[in-house]
Amino acid sequence: MLKVLRKLGLSNTDAEVYFFLSTKTPQKAKDMAEALKMKNQRIYSCLKNLQDKGVITCTKERTKVFSTVPIEAALNSFINANLQEAKQMEENRERMLSLWRSIIKKKSSR
Repeated sequence: MLKVLRKLGLSNTDAEVYFFLSTKTPQKAKDMAEALKMKNQRIYSCLKNLQDKGVITCTKERTKVFSTVPIEAALNSFINANLQEAKQMEENRERMLSLWRSIIKKKSSR
């Protein structure tokens, strides 16, 4: 399952945290850090990444409790992120090709 999550665009650590949370939701960050043997700073970084991707949520209380969104919503978030990335690449395609050609041309004229 971690391999699938990495293919969807998660880092190794983010995939590990997401998978753990999806099987043991809801959780406090402190409890996840202990269970996964991670430092608090690392777990909070992963949780922020996952929130930014729209695949987890948290409560607003002082001690936040994290949960995964339904898998359908998570997959939609992953798909949309990949579509956005592909769209940006397509929009920048001609500029990247032009830049590449000018670099190659300069190198070959030396």
